[in-house]
Amino acid sequence: MTRLLVEHLQKSFPAAGEPLHVLRDICMEVSGGQSLAIVGPSGSGKSTLLQILGTLDRPDGGTVKVDGEDPFLLDQQQVAHWRNQKVGFIFQDHHLLPHLSVMENVLIPTLAGGRANAPLIERAKELLQAVGLSDRVGHLPGMLSGGERERVAIARALLMSPSLILADEPTGNLDRRTAEAVTEVLQSLQRDNNAILICVTHSETLAAAMDQRHELLDGKLVRS
Repeated sequence: MTRLLVEHLQKSFPAAGEPLHVLRDICMEVSGGQSLAIVGPSGSGKSTLLQILGTLDRPDGGTVKVDGEDPFLLDQQQVAHWRNQKVGFIFQDHHLLPHLSVMENVLIPTLAGGRANAPLIERAKELLQAVGLSDRVGHLPGMLSGGERERVAIARALLMSPSLILADEPTGNLDRRTAEAVTEVLQSLQRDNNAILICVTHSETLAAAMDQRHELLDGKLVRS
């Protein structure tokens, strides 16, 4: 079973005078099939923590291990491959490419390997069906609603069957009903894939839907 283990994570940024300590001795453990919400005030370091978990940023100290492997011990090329295979990102603003179709956007993670093969194309079709967009495969993002674009982002994040799904305010731009529908789809697919889901959010509704809830305060993670 997939296991995420974070121990004594530290992160600071240069500032006038003393460094700004954003993350202080962060420790947590999450297993495959589980979901975790991280809440806290704006500027508390939630997105920084998510970026480190996904290897988009590096910690100053501590370790992040997925199935016993610390990606920060890999070289740049190896960590890029690790991220492509192990991590699925879902962002508040989708980051869909406007000139590509829904299907082409979902297949973007395959570009790291050169091109999409038949099994991955078939998986993309299955994921789009699972998120209710099988009739939108040829549409451009501008032809979709906000909720539909977020569901495309979910399908894209799950294409490579990642162990770790990281979502940064995935329902932040959606109305209540659409947000609930997107949350249900995301959790259903996460459980079906036995993946770990970590959501950074200000939404109490989304946080309540997760298995666990941690609050980031003064650089420290507190279980709540």
